Amino acid sequence: MVMRENLTLTKLRKGEATIGCWLTIGSPVVATIMSRCGFDWLVIDTEHGSVGYDAMLVCVHEILATETTPIVRVAWNDPTLIKRALDSGAMGILVPMVMNGDEAKRAVDAAKFPPKGIRSVGGFVAQLLHGDDYAVAANEQILVAVQIEHIDAVKRAKEICAVEGVDVVFIGPNDLAASMGLTGTPFRKNPKWQEAVQAVLDAANEMGKAAGLQCGTVEEGKERLKQGFRFVAVSSDARFLHLSLCQVVKELRESDSGN
Repeated sequence: MVMRENLTLTKLRKGEATIGCWLTIGSPVVATIMSRCGFDWLVIDTEHGSVGYDAMLVCVHEILATETTPIVRVAWNDPTLIKRALDSGAMGILVPMVMNGDEAKRAVDAAKFPPKGIRSVGGFVAQLLHGDDYAVAANEQILVAVQIEHIDAVKRAKEICAVEGVDVVFIGPNDLAASMGLTGTPFRKNPKWQEAVQAVLDAANEMGKAAGLQCGTVEEGKERLKQGFRFVAVSSDARFLHLSLCQVVKELRESDSGN
């Protein structure tokens, strides 16, 4: 068996846009449902989500039953966490709070087998899922995304984007706002925050990398795609569930009050 193609990476390498969503609940059933909705990729969030290792493992396998790409956001830029995520069969990693080129290279090295990196050769589950050529093919099929989510990292965006092996630079909007002293404000409308976002996009375009952003609404997602972002996430499983159920209750209450 030959390792499956990472369809998200293929699209990005062609200059195409991709869309995705966050899995934070930690339910394999939710992963099964969402991977059949047509997203290009799903991020299983082990940094802030309620996702343990066993749940992550099963979520990855449920997503692999579809053409959607399973990506794991690790809790930190730690080679052990990256190795464990990829050994589960995930086809991409998202590394938080990368501040400079050296830290970006650290993430890439941890995700790549020698001679391109330092990832330990093992992980029978990944080999079983992806084929006997996994240790050779994985270096070309594993997506590496790093998060720029601090204003100091924005200033080094070009340096981060220049690192070979980085496929996506992904903006964390909330932490970026926090680093700029904008917590608790409508920061998405703040010109300085918008300038920082544009600076990352410009650096990514200049260096031939895809830029990504976590969007709060579908409307913002559409705007970011038009702006040129090619790795666009909209909300999360938990937020979509909460908003949908609140709307159901609201409509039922309004209907009941009219009787």
